Amino acid sequence: MATPLPADALVTALTAEGVTVVEHGDWRTHNRNSVGAWGPVNGVMVHHTVTSGTDASVDLCYDGTSELPGPLCHGVIAKDGTVHLVGNGRANHAGSGDADVLDAVVAETALPAPNSDDVDGNTRFYGFECVNLGDGSDPWPEAQLKAISRVCAALCRAHGWSAASVIGHLEWTIRKIDPKGFSMASMRDRVAALLAAAPGGSATRYQPFPGDAFFKSAPNSTIVAAMGGRLVAQGCSAYEEGPGPQWSEADRASYALWQRKLGYTGADADGWPGATSWNALKVPYTA
Repeated sequence: MATPLPADALVTALTAEGVTVVEHGDWRTHNRNSVGAWGPVNGVMVHHTVTSGTDASVDLCYDGTSELPGPLCHGVIAKDGTVHLVGNGRANHAGSGDADVLDAVVAETALPAPNSDDVDGNTRFYGFECVNLGDGSDPWPEAQLKAISRVCAALCRAHGWSAASVIGHLEWTIRKIDPKGFSMASMRDRVAALLAAAPGGSATRYQPFPGDAFFKSAPNSTIVAAMGGRLVAQGCSAYEEGPGPQWSEADRASYALWQRKLGYTGADADGWPGATSWNALKVPYTA
């Protein structure tokens, strides 16, 4: 189980994986949290929209309908591979599904065939709608398939999941057939290949430890923002908002949680980064 990524950390994870992101409306505060829990999260669910056209599909997924209010997912993946973020929090995308399937996702083992609808998937899964008519004939451009795999890989990487944490809606419940037109096994293969490489498919490059004095000078730096994103991904967040580039006491408190997660205690878990804990965090390199 994992704490859902805040909006900034989600954008950071997606862009680091090579995803082109468009932020739609007030997506950062657009959710269904008032009617049910959001998190802990266990995986990513892939859907098709049964619509055509990017703008209309994005608007529908943002607004929803009178019977099913939006957001209907967290992001819409267009045919050109652009990802339009429409929600941050609980979204009406998964509905109820099979508890045995959820158990398999948590354990990252082979999925059983769904045969019941007794678990709220809107609490447990990120959801991404992919623009497609879902008739088995509407094509899936390679740019779109790559974007789907990169979105899934970004979230898996951020939470430390394997490709087994990626499922299709049809694998969650017998009531659905999406996505139709490609197999989820092939998509998981794509995600696994991405996870075997560095984010974005480039050579691995992590931020070197900038030294004790760097943090004690209260810097305003992209290094601090990248560090915060990694802390959130590791479930070590004391942030009420952010993280951002300005070093703050929330950064120090979050880093202390990371130090304690590594087993440090007392003065060794005071929230000031050290070389060993920093290298273990694997902060992405920033120019």
